[in-house]
Amino acid sequence: MITFHPEHDLLCQFVAGELPASLSAAISMHAELCPKCAKEIEQLTFLASEQFSQVDTQEDTSISQTDYSDLNIDDMINAICSDIATDTPVVSELPQVEIKGQVYSLPRALRSTSMSGWYKMGKLSRARIDLNEGALHASLLHIDKEGSVPQHTHKGFELTLLLEGSFKDEMGTYVKGDFIMLDGEHTHNPITEKGCLCFTVADDALHFTQGFSKLLNPLGSFIY
Repeated sequence: MITFHPEHDLLCQFVAGELPASLSAAISMHAELCPKCAKEIEQLTFLASEQFSQVDTQEDTSISQTDYSDLNIDDMINAICSDIATDTPVVSELPQVEIKGQVYSLPRALRSTSMSGWYKMGKLSRARIDLNEGALHASLLHIDKEGSVPQHTHKGFELTLLLEGSFKDEMGTYVKGDFIMLDGEHTHNPITEKGCLCFTVADDALHFTQGFSKLLNPLGSFIY
């Protein structure tokens, strides 16, 4: 059962179109898996459309008084319809990725995105998703069975959307669909028993905080 969701303010920004593409994609994918948030997004979208309609009606009062008696509506409709081509709908399958012998179907929000090849380091594999957002990095992160990410924090924020499998850390256990937003105030050590695939977004490198793993800090930007 999904227990971690985007905050209400983040959903409002999503509906208003104020989020970068990577965060919008994450919320879209979460909503595919979470009926609760899908319903909230639907309600927020309805409220936004109602507000827009009221403003639009007030601004167009003078236009409604315009005399259209000279227009031939039938001719307009015929002209519009004559340009409409009827195509057979094409239903495309969700794309898939294969990593270390496992095949995963990807959510609709990733259907038309391009990805880099997989960068592999031990039980971690990462593929960048090309959204042209500069320092904001979106990726697919795969952790093998009985794998982990060493204890770390972040200089910026880290968003993890769990697409398949499960993992746990000091703050809880996460399942498919969980939306986990962390920042520099959080330190954690994600561990998975059976393996998992995540969509991640980060605006800066992770920073390892414990033992030998501190030596890996120069590689932190390659993981998230």
